[in-house]
Amino acid sequence: MENIELYAQLEKYNQLHLLRYFENISENEKEYLINQLESIDFGILDNYAAKSVITKRGNIAPINVINLDQIAHNKEIYFNIGIDALKDGKVGAILLAGGQGTRLGFDKPKGTLNVGITKKLYLFEILINNLLEVVKMTNRWIHLAIMTSVNNDRDTQVFFENHDYFGYDKKYITFFIQDMAPAIDYNGKIFLEEKFRVALSPKGNGGWFESLKKTGVLTKLKEDGVEWLNVFSVDNVMQKIADPYFVGATINHNCVSGAKVVSKVVPEEKVGTLCLEDGRPSIIEYYEMTNEMLYDKDNYGRYKYNYGVILNYLFNIKAIEQKTFDNMPVHMVEKKITYINDEGEIIKPEKPNGYKFETLVLDMIHMLDNCLAYEVIRNKEFAPIKNKEGVDSLVSARKIMLENGKSL
Repeated sequence: MENIELYAQLEKYNQLHLLRYFENISENEKEYLINQLESIDFGILDNYAAKSVITKRGNIAPINVINLDQIAHNKEIYFNIGIDALKDGKVGAILLAGGQGTRLGFDKPKGTLNVGITKKLYLFEILINNLLEVVKMTNRWIHLAIMTSVNNDRDTQVFFENHDYFGYDKKYITFFIQDMAPAIDYNGKIFLEEKFRVALSPKGNGGWFESLKKTGVLTKLKEDGVEWLNVFSVDNVMQKIADPYFVGATINHNCVSGAKVVSKVVPEEKVGTLCLEDGRPSIIEYYEMTNEMLYDKDNYGRYKYNYGVILNYLFNIKAIEQKTFDNMPVHMVEKKITYINDEGEIIKPEKPNGYKFETLVLDMIHMLDNCLAYEVIRNKEFAPIKNKEGVDSLVSARKIMLENGKSL
């Protein structure tokens, strides 16, 4: 191998095994592998070296929440502010759709899942229909940027083309690919998925803003007058997108970000809880909460940490442009990772065999000065499809949709 600088990088991070088939692959394959290796940020492997270090949380305190009663009292004010911003083209939407439907039993983009019972009704279609409600309300198209991954970008774009963008004006839909990160085994060695191909996976939803900048999509949005971005996940069939009440409330309360939250079913529910950490907005995971935090109540008898996030956020572009996200926390997640062994055989493990690296959008919240916690009615706006069965499954989501009069 003639690339001395790359060889030194691989040697530094103890990853020379990635070249073990180099002399036995074609010239085109060599070029592909080198290009792939040169694109990898090997510094991410430092997170493996520090995996045993427990990150100490700051001082955690409850956050003030704009609850349902307050929203009802101010709904006209919020709506007027929000609808004006939407009509002026100041609000865009970011759909996080880089994942596959593996956990649901099919290896296609998650948004292509059919939710219908008596008819075809896809996840992507449902979300577009939800956004079209606001388009009709404002008589103005809203920019929608869809974050895909290397693994599903082509399939996603073809799916939209084949379905004529579900009635949305395609001039206002842009696709961009999120960054990728290498997958490693339990010894910190990067997997090869083919002799000339490194095993890469999407770097989590926390990189949406950097990817948006890198691909030039952010510049396009700003040139068209967009000032706010509503970031939402692909798997919640009931969520409202570019919600004028949510937009208006965030602007009215002089916040640079907003997060939709729902009241927990039980204190122990496995959701991230919006809170304050060292005086700044933050999200604490369910497994980080002490018993005191779980069950402590305020003077009105309400749980102090009662509101879980649903991955529907609003961000002010100017505010996030002033921050640097180079030092965002990187989470290591155990996964089943397909790889080739020393004999060159493809192995598809039946249980987790290594780690993937992910950044999370929720970590962006803590890097901003404030965040409006905005409560929504759970069975009106929260029906995620994450699991093949049981809680947060296709069955449970369908049930909620039918309760809300949706035709399936």
